[in-house]
Amino acid sequence: MPGTLFVVATPIGNLEDITARALRVLSEVAVIAAEDTRRTAHLLTRYAISTPTTSFHEHNEGKKAASLIARLQGGESVALVSDAGTPTISDPGHGLIRDAIDAGIRVESIPGANAALAALAASGLSSETFTFLGFPPIRLKARKKWFAELREAGRTVVFYEAPHRIRETLEQLKVAIGDCRVAVGRELTKAHEELVRGPISSVLNQLKKPRGEFTVVIEIGQTTDNEPATLPAGSDMLSEFGEMTEQLRLPRRKAINALARKYQRSPNEVYDAIEKAKKLVE
Repeated sequence: MPGTLFVVATPIGNLEDITARALRVLSEVAVIAAEDTRRTAHLLTRYAISTPTTSFHEHNEGKKAASLIARLQGGESVALVSDAGTPTISDPGHGLIRDAIDAGIRVESIPGANAALAALAASGLSSETFTFLGFPPIRLKARKKWFAELREAGRTVVFYEAPHRIRETLEQLKVAIGDCRVAVGRELTKAHEELVRGPISSVLNQLKKPRGEFTVVIEIGQTTDNEPATLPAGSDMLSEFGEMTEQLRLPRRKAINALARKYQRSPNEVYDAIEKAKKLVE
């Protein structure tokens, strides 16, 4: 009889954030497939778990999956863990789970910590419906598509970002969608945890030397003012329009629509303002 593949959520910082069920499973399986065996070792040592671990990350997932499937088919049970949080959520493991399902192997999820949900729950922003977008891409073409998807979400969006890109991403968001309300979490559940809330402009002023992985919750379409914002002066409008079309590489129509949403005006009003500004500088 085949074993079971357990997808086990582990703490995102505080090692107390793990369930009794997860600890039992980690102690009972034949092997733990870990994204970083050294990091997982800290957790196992804390709870006196002696189960052997094997490295399983994005660079060896293709090769390692076959041997793990063989062990599962031979009757052994395997636990899949990531560096922190829930496996496959912006972490490796999807391929192994798919292969196990295709092979008729039972896959069982052991729920627990997740940075996106932890930040969303404490953000104070709407959580009735939300979209998770993982990490923003680095390459220009993929990044452009990602921003377009985010702008059209029409609901709360949660994503992760690296410390050396968080400021740039927030600045681009402010240009693309306006000074929306955000909650930016850093080092969640750890000793130096921070969750900064407010308009993007306010949060940017508080990001001095960003460190640690960031989780961003943003309420798309909800600017900090209830009334339609005043359109910028001609030169400022042209500058903002130029940033969208040149830096973010948006088509003219999409840039105008984004500005219309930002200032809660019609696209025609924004278009007229841009055309008038162009005539003033000609």
